[in-house]
Amino acid sequence: MRVARSDNDLLDVRVTPLSPALGAEISGVDLKRPLSKGAVAAIKAAWDDNLVLVFRDQELSQDDQLRFASYFGELGSRRKAPDKLASRAEGVLQDHEKVLLVSNIKIDGEAIGAFGDGEFWFHIDSGYTSRPYKYTFLFALELPSEGGHTLFSNMYKAFDAVPDELKHKLEGKRALHIHEYNRNRQASHAGDISGVPHCYHPVFTTHPDTGRKSLFVDRLMTTSIEGFNEEEGAAILDRLYDIGERREFIYEHVWRLGDFLMWDNRCTIHARTDFPKDERRLLRRCAVEGGELRE
Repeated sequence: MRVARSDNDLLDVRVTPLSPALGAEISGVDLKRPLSKGAVAAIKAAWDDNLVLVFRDQELSQDDQLRFASYFGELGSRRKAPDKLASRAEGVLQDHEKVLLVSNIKIDGEAIGAFGDGEFWFHIDSGYTSRPYKYTFLFALELPSEGGHTLFSNMYKAFDAVPDELKHKLEGKRALHIHEYNRNRQASHAGDISGVPHCYHPVFTTHPDTGRKSLFVDRLMTTSIEGFNEEEGAAILDRLYDIGERREFIYEHVWRLGDFLMWDNRCTIHARTDFPKDERRLLRRCAVEGGELRE
């Protein structure tokens, strides 16, 4: 355990690593209360070191969650799906533009939120936009009796694991990210994608805060690489997916009610395990806007 003291030792932010790969539990902080600059700085330092932070036993209103997230930048608006895909992303209780409800709950047959059922492949939140979210914040409100775990992979470690010959081959290359609002089926770049959210980003990116290199691809939404034919590009992506999903790079979070998680989308990918379809699951998400990604 590491203790980061702030504000003349008035607050101890305790940092306990959760796995060798990434992730740390933060204790000594009540997120319902406004935080000083020193406390925010201590949390940010722990975040840069651990990529994913977990706060247990929190009781947060929507306003509490949004206030805390705003310490780390401009709050991100919920991405709106194209009309033909809106049924996969919109919910009848999503009434705040900065909030997404991740839920399988329905009222009178209509979903209250989005992305609620079953397994969810590894992905990057809003990686299909020109300015992907910098950070994501997720709070557990209702949970099933089993499953629905969230897996996070350290993409700094993934970059380091890419063989030198492949790093050289991919230097300066961009990959195409497409969002079809699926959870466990890879997006497709075949045909006309003009009506589907998509964007190119560097395969390797440099984190603007830490200066570290990261692998920026995921199995769900990354579909091709510029400069390679279909067969070669797919083979390279398969290698990169497998590297990014190595078990030794992953922390698996088993949710408890009151858990509040925050992660850095620029250097992690995340996934969800399956859970019983007849059990309710509800988590409240918000995010911080990001910037253009650079190699």
